[in-house]
Amino acid sequence: MAEFERVIGKHGGYRRLKSFQVAQLVYDVTVRFCERYIEKFSRTRDQMVQAARSGVQNIAEGSQASGTSKKTELKLTSVARASLEELRLDYEDFLRQRGLRQWDRDDACRARLIGRRPTSAAEVAEWVEEEYKNGRTGHAKMSTKSMSSTPSIYSEIAANGALALIAAATTLLERQMSAQEEAFKREGGFTERMYRVRQKSRRR
Repeated sequence: MAEFERVIGKHGGYRRLKSFQVAQLVYDVTVRFCERYIEKFSRTRDQMVQAARSGVQNIAEGSQASGTSKKTELKLTSVARASLEELRLDYEDFLRQRGLRQWDRDDACRARLIGRRPTSAAEVAEWVEEEYKNGRTGHAKMSTKSMSSTPSIYSEIAANGALALIAAATTLLERQMSAQEEAFKREGGFTERMYRVRQKSRRR
């Protein structure tokens, strides 16, 4: 059994990955966002929720697969990254099509959200409420359309908050993929590990 355990590398533990935690938050935020701001039977609503879910699921599946296939782990992590990129475009489309403003990456409002290190959709919603009530977005920054409608103001803040979280998740995934590539170069794949274990066993 000891030899077999060395062939099957360490795997799982995805719930401890920061990338998984942020991607899961993005999923929860997206479900809440779609319930509030996207038409109930819209195809876009389904696509956004599925893209967010795919980001979470593929990180988990990749982590589980890493014990026997670093190649599969890297592939699934890449799929998670691509799913979040699809979701990013959906949020950007939401803002553009409604004449709402997409904040710059260095916007102070975004920085305040990331600085809070939210762990739940409820905490992100609290940030949205605070930004709205305190008028921190400023008239100069808010779009003309959103200034005339409270729901539009909320959706503009919420969509930009989601984009900030997606950016954080994709950055973490890119770092994770780089680490996975290095691990594959260093350790090889499942077949190579099996060969090394057999060779060591025969020399005993």
